[in-house]
Amino acid sequence: MDETEVELPAGVDLLWGRRDRSRRGGPKPALTLERIVEAAIALADEGGLAALSMSRIAEKLGFTTMSLYRYVTSKKELLMLAFDAALEAPPEAEPGEDWRRALERWARANLDFYRRRRWLLDVPVSGLPPFPNQLRWLDRGLAALDGTRLTEAEKPSCILLLAMYVRSAAALLIDPARAAELAGESGAQPRAWGQTLRQLVDADRYPALSRSVDAGVFDDEPSDGDAGAEEEFEFGLRRVLDGIAVLEARGGSHVPSGSVGGA
Repeated sequence: MDETEVELPAGVDLLWGRRDRSRRGGPKPALTLERIVEAAIALADEGGLAALSMSRIAEKLGFTTMSLYRYVTSKKELLMLAFDAALEAPPEAEPGEDWRRALERWARANLDFYRRRRWLLDVPVSGLPPFPNQLRWLDRGLAALDGTRLTEAEKPSCILLLAMYVRSAAALLIDPARAAELAGESGAQPRAWGQTLRQLVDADRYPALSRSVDAGVFDDEPSDGDAGAEEEFEFGLRRVLDGIAVLEARGGSHVPSGSVGGA
């Protein structure tokens, strides 16, 4: 096995404590990387990624913008640090629970931090970043599959599939509220989706969709919107876990080499 040390992406060395955090000389003792990251998270919580800038962080902390660069090399690097810190810790395993129950709790906890910090959905994700907290979530998910008949190659593929489902479901749950705000509908009840579709969908152009509309599939009342979204999330979560259960019952099957990294 090749033991050659690979070069880490910018910022990853900071996340793992492998780089001197104040190497640019003489920062004021009152300023720390932890305080900078906390301020970045607070600004993003208040106003999303649009509110996050090096100058605003410096102003919030009472320092000059240049002083921040003694700790981080760029806003991109700081965003990486803030994203990982904002994830918090995954839920602890419960004694005696089976893999399915453990992954249900894992998925719901994952959805919860997206809801509390919507800006996390706006952070680009590509591949599997080597960040400490994200790897803790991956490790906890993999631990839930201990004792199953899945192969070591299949386990991370299943967890990444579940993570991608939760992220996409979170976007569907959260984005309608943001879209309403952009459309000037903040505080108003969302428009009835079923009624809207009845005006737009005709059987000739959208035959399959038209049958669903006519069957009243999209006719939930506005007041039931949150409950309906929750039901949709739970439905999708059950189907993903059903698929994993089928694979596990078969005793696993071959996953092509490199599939996890390309997910």
